[in-house]
Amino acid sequence: MHDDRSDGPGPSRSRLRTAAAAARSGLQRYPRHIIESFREAGTRARAATGGGSDLIPMPAAHSRIDFDKLGRARLSAAWVGHATVLLRMAGKTILTDPVFSRRIGVSVGGVTVGLGRLLPPAAEIEHLPAIDIVLLSHAHFDHLDKPSLRRLVSGPARGAVVITADRTRALIPDGFGEVVQLAWGRQARIGELRIEALQPRHWGARAALDRGRGYNAYLLEHGLDRVLFAGDTALTDTFDRLGPIGLSVFGIGAYQTWEGAHATPEQVWNMFMRIGDSERGRLLPMHHSTFDMGEKRPDEPITRLLAAAGDDATRIICREPGHVWSDEPGAR
Repeated sequence: MHDDRSDGPGPSRSRLRTAAAAARSGLQRYPRHIIESFREAGTRARAATGGGSDLIPMPAAHSRIDFDKLGRARLSAAWVGHATVLLRMAGKTILTDPVFSRRIGVSVGGVTVGLGRLLPPAAEIEHLPAIDIVLLSHAHFDHLDKPSLRRLVSGPARGAVVITADRTRALIPDGFGEVVQLAWGRQARIGELRIEALQPRHWGARAALDRGRGYNAYLLEHGLDRVLFAGDTALTDTFDRLGPIGLSVFGIGAYQTWEGAHATPEQVWNMFMRIGDSERGRLLPMHHSTFDMGEKRPDEPITRLLAAAGDDATRIICREPGHVWSDEPGAR
């Protein structure tokens, strides 16, 4: 992956250094994941033909989602894993960037070649409640996962409305109720819920030569309830002018070599604290611990975020997959 924004007539030294660092990181990580992809596929094939299997099942997540608690509150959220968050708002159940696959990446001969999960999702698709809205920020494989969308559309999200970025409609499987593309500054209304597309600092290409796709953050509003789903973004002032936000969802990982496209945990805390004020505002960190995003340890992003927050760390919610937060007194 690479950032396709231009800094002028020629690449700056900082961009060249960033690209070189990203290349080194990729060469350290991706060959191993490619080998694992085919090895895993071979193991599954042997098991299917009766040859036995030494494939170790993915362990259960260390907490599960309390769907009753999620559905009781006026505004609630649960982190499923990576950028996948379940939201309840305006009487709607919303699922962001759904990725439930064991591995993400390009499909080669029926084998998905790419990153494998470090943590399973907090709930499998067949256990989810009925989904009203699927919210997609951009086309990267770890945010728009076609196998997950196909499973959703044949299950709990059949007939759901999909809100997605500009020029990504063709990637969405058939079967959803409606697919709405939003450019920056445009909005959609679904019942009493308003969803506005915002411009993060990122990029939207699905492949190296595929540069025309959009990429969004979203502001969701219903009455006094306001939620920011920032998608993927580097440090930006885009969100400074939004006013008070009750729940902000920010990615805190993948900054090791891509700080030009992903904010560090410290930068995320800075952006969160600049959002207009409410002491009741909460931060749900995502995009960490689920896949190998280049950090030295999977828990590095959340550890750094908590350190940056200091005494205000109580405002950071859903730190582990499956935790449920609701906008009620005493909610965690």
